[in-house]
Amino acid sequence: MTDPAETGGPAPLVDEAGKKAAVAWVSVDGAPARALWCVPADGSLHVVTGTGEQSAAGLAAGVPATVTLRGDHGGQIVTWPAEVTLIEPAHPGWESIAAQVAAKRLNAPGSPADLVRRWADECQLYRLTPAGPPVAAGSSLPDGSLAAPPRPSTVARPTRPPFRLHRVRRR
Repeated sequence: MTDPAETGGPAPLVDEAGKKAAVAWVSVDGAPARALWCVPADGSLHVVTGTGEQSAAGLAAGVPATVTLRGDHGGQIVTWPAEVTLIEPAHPGWESIAAQVAAKRLNAPGSPADLVRRWADECQLYRLTPAGPPVAAGSSLPDGSLAAPPRPSTVARPTRPPFRLHRVRRR
């Protein structure tokens, strides 16, 4: 069996985990990872960002990224470096790739064709392609929890006491 690095293809674990991915944790240029919905196609993961879609701060073509995928049990199984490529609407494969991604988009307003048109005008479609051997897999995965405290957010609301219809009187 040949080494994936010699053939230029991704490691088998990266390839298999990527085929089943619906969510990937993407760290851009060493920043904390963000969970992004993604669609696997052609040995890569595809991510849409922009107006009305998910935010992926710092994600841009040529910027180093690291992708972490989980297994069926919900835990991390592989982390790999990714080459980030912006797929422009003028790209010959734009229509087919955008249509595949639009078909997997949950709760989207409008039809997939409307979604593809909106993405062409207002959003960015990125391809995340494995760019080297996994940096963490198997025995090199951390043993402890990787849980981190929640990041500060402007969308958090103060908790109010629950509404009560009447007062209960004690006898």
